[in-house]
Amino acid sequence: MSHILWKNLAFIPVFLGANLLVSASVKAAETKEANSALAEAPITTSNAIKIEQTKANQQLLAQAKTDENNVLEQVNVYRGVSDSQNALSQVTSVSQFSDVQPTDWAFQALQSLVERYGCIAGYPNGTYRGNRALTRYEFAAGLNACLDRVNELIATATADLVTKQDLATLQRLQEEFSAELATLRGRVDSLEARTAELEANQFSTTTKLVGEAIFAVTDNFGSNDTNNTVFQNRVRLDLQTSFTGRDILHTRLATGNAGGLLLPGGTFEGTQTFNLSPSTNNSVFIDWLSYYFPIGNSQVYIAAVGGIHSDYTPTVNPYFEDFDGGNGALSTFASESPIYRIGGGAGAGVNLVFGGNNSTFKPSLTLGYLASQASNPGVGSGLTEGNYAALAQLNLNVGDRLSLAATYVHGYHAANSALFDAGALTSAVVGTSQANFVGGGNAYVSNSYGVEAAFKPSDRLSISGFVLLSDISGFGANNDGEVWSYGLGVALPDLGKKGNLLGIFAGAQPYLGSAAGERPYHIEGFYRYRLSDNISVTPGLIWLTNPGQAASNNDDALIGTLRTTFTF
Repeated sequence: MSHILWKNLAFIPVFLGANLLVSASVKAAETKEANSALAEAPITTSNAIKIEQTKANQQLLAQAKTDENNVLEQVNVYRGVSDSQNALSQVTSVSQFSDVQPTDWAFQALQSLVERYGCIAGYPNGTYRGNRALTRYEFAAGLNACLDRVNELIATATADLVTKQDLATLQRLQEEFSAELATLRGRVDSLEARTAELEANQFSTTTKLVGEAIFAVTDNFGSNDTNNTVFQNRVRLDLQTSFTGRDILHTRLATGNAGGLLLPGGTFEGTQTFNLSPSTNNSVFIDWLSYYFPIGNSQVYIAAVGGIHSDYTPTVNPYFEDFDGGNGALSTFASESPIYRIGGGAGAGVNLVFGGNNSTFKPSLTLGYLASQASNPGVGSGLTEGNYAALAQLNLNVGDRLSLAATYVHGYHAANSALFDAGALTSAVVGTSQANFVGGGNAYVSNSYGVEAAFKPSDRLSISGFVLLSDISGFGANNDGEVWSYGLGVALPDLGKKGNLLGIFAGAQPYLGSAAGERPYHIEGFYRYRLSDNISVTPGLIWLTNPGQAASNNDDALIGTLRTTFTF
């Protein structure tokens, strides 16, 4: 398209020069006729005056010849410049386009514009790019070039190229599509007005608001139930700001009143994702403040408030993981491996990608460090002296169907700190009480090892699971121990309707291997039904065997939940 515009610009001086040449020739002819007439007439006073005028005209004729020579010289110069600049780039045949095939539906129309009318030149690299959206500037340039070409052919009476039938066809097309063009013009004008209104009234050009509100009705139907049916809520408002288009700053406000149900032995096994709120009295807090930015193919994560390891580490648990939102699994146990709940708070992480974008085998390495008391300058606190957890994970993705990960987390936990606290220190979000407080009130060090895997044989089936071992070394007598956990989930996305999800997850909640009693098993089933793009309803059941890992084996707990999630 740019070659057409250049060609038109290049030949403007040629047309101007041609006009000057014609004008000069006409003036010379008129002067010659006048001189002939005067030569035949008798010399009189008036003729003498005319003779003087004739001499002046002869001087003008000489000047016109000089101008004529200059004009011709300029025409040759401009012609040479134009020819030299368009000799290589001018397209005269549709076959010169590398991305146009005779089987294309618009081939004949394009062939007519290129070969018959010569008003479409394509791009400098010999491509037409017919599948790309046309800009208004390109449309205007192409239309102008074609109209100029048609006018030129009409002016030169080139009947074999432009016929009356062609003009009649153009007129019929214009009349036939006049209504559609008018409607389209109105829609474009309306869209431009709405866009201008939005731009004038938006609160920021770099920030958008993403929100989620959860309403949940839940209860425990076990034989030793001491709970009443509750109706709880949690709301999150996430201000997402981007400064470069590739980075993102999360400033998330949260509030709610959703506390966990009371289970035997003070266990944390019944914790659901909407129970994770900084308060239970509907007070508003900044529960997450973090910044992501890329370095090449890698991504860096910095958390100032509320960071957890799954914010920057692949959890390899598709469909169940929703970053503790309201569209994944019900429980914190089923949403991700408990290894990602060890520690939390403020810190940084990086995901180093080694595979290329088109590579089937895509390995990556994730490293991170989070401190639970990073903002506290007191003794035994701070970024390095308080509770912390350092993570390293090797990720292996084979195509889009298979993902594997091996995870290691080293943590330090002060006295009375829970193992799976997600940065909350004295309160856990998953597992039994024995598994979370192995140290018996003393400080301890944890070395945790995890393996995660996910297999997606089809777009309608996903299988994922994990195994976890935490080796606890306490600073007191007999405070060592091993904490185990494992789980397996099956997800059926788009079951019954696009956007729906059926999930079944089963496994053993984190438990202390040396503790007496049966293992605390967790079986969960839920079905997310998508009412619209912004509303989903999720009924589900969680069955816990021997909650609390009691030696006398507590009665089973059956937790029923009806969760409604609004996203905006």
